[in-house]
Amino acid sequence: MLLTLAAFLLAIALLVAVHEWGHFAMARACGVQVLKFSIGFGPQLWAWTSGRSGTEYRIGLLPLGGFVKMLDEREEPVDAAALAFAFNRKPLRSRAAIVAAGPVANLCLALLLYASVNWMGVTEPQALVSRPSPASIAAKAGFVGGERILRAGFVDEALQDVASFEDFRWWLARAALGGRNLQVQFQSAEGLAIRSAVLSFETLDVAHADASMFHSIGFVAPYSPARIGDMTPGAAALAAGLQTGDLVMQVDGVPIADAAQLRELIRNSGARQAPSTQQWLLQRAGQAITLAITPHQERDAQQMIGRVGAMIGGPPAMVQVHYGFLGGMQKAASKTWEVSLLTLHMMGQIVTGQSSVRNLSGPITIADYAGRSAAMGLEQFLLFLALISISLGVLNLLPVPVLDGGHLMYYGWEAVTGRAVSEAWLSRFQRVGFALLLLMMCVAVFNDLSRLLS
Repeated sequence: MLLTLAAFLLAIALLVAVHEWGHFAMARACGVQVLKFSIGFGPQLWAWTSGRSGTEYRIGLLPLGGFVKMLDEREEPVDAAALAFAFNRKPLRSRAAIVAAGPVANLCLALLLYASVNWMGVTEPQALVSRPSPASIAAKAGFVGGERILRAGFVDEALQDVASFEDFRWWLARAALGGRNLQVQFQSAEGLAIRSAVLSFETLDVAHADASMFHSIGFVAPYSPARIGDMTPGAAALAAGLQTGDLVMQVDGVPIADAAQLRELIRNSGARQAPSTQQWLLQRAGQAITLAITPHQERDAQQMIGRVGAMIGGPPAMVQVHYGFLGGMQKAASKTWEVSLLTLHMMGQIVTGQSSVRNLSGPITIADYAGRSAAMGLEQFLLFLALISISLGVLNLLPVPVLDGGHLMYYGWEAVTGRAVSEAWLSRFQRVGFALLLLMMCVAVFNDLSRLLS
């Protein structure tokens, strides 16, 4: 809990600071006087005023936002000698650049974070796929489990090397959410000739971009051998004589490709009636052994399933993925661009009703993922920060009043018509924008609580 809170506060404070620094730095570059630079809201924890620039730097108790206050005649009277440094007196291009600099700073941070991970290297599961779910897209394409993914690319585009399973999942996510067919080059588990297949996503329902989407695709997790792990005392596995480290080869004469297939077979055994006794062929210390095992029937949520009381699945084979300076930067720029487009695409689908509002996440979910990623190591935490930074940047560029994108929308109107939006209309737009933002936050928090309580 402490790690989750610390990781969440660090993440939010950093992302807010970078966003506000973008506005601050561009304002200074455009000759605008900055009166106050604040990270956080609420009671003041620390403050310092620069004797040279007169800017007050401030840290508030609640790090859930920040602001940059600039000299502006619309907010307070400005001395005649200082009018040249007022925001409202600057040309349109300067005002637009100052407003856009915050979101752009978040996107640049994401690029730097992705590049840093590429340069440091990250250990990820090899691109070995598990047995696909029955009737899934992968199963229809002929995958049986254990294949090594070599290259991937959208149909009619050049194939690219796949570095890891996470790399392949990113291809799958983009293809599914974009409704594009994916061509995959792979090698079978037996190491035979290289083959190709096309995964068709044209009919995939992506209303919920979550684990169910990958279940429909067929690739939920990397390949893991059907090896027995820790067992529950008194459960079916221990009572039948299973031992930690046993490799399951067959169940009732059906060859077992991997842990995913074995787990699904056990669960389905209790779906309609009490499970019958199964004959398991094992490999133990180089010898073949057959044991009779009867799974127990238990209720899981709204359905009945079978269980044997054992962890199933050995650790996946891992690979170290890293790039040189130029390669890492190029890969980071590509990832930042693609994630930005995908984020914008998902937001568009939510607005048009093509995707469920349940995909919106709020502070509780963000805090949860912050803690999980921090527990997994520096590289995963940096990747999490990059993703949230992109989300913050893209969100702020949306043409919604109150957000930076709303102000850019006003400047677009001013550029076309030659006159600024009137104060009366600005007030109306701000109220609408605030209501929309509040509604979105309420939906996101409701989704968080629903996930937490489900």
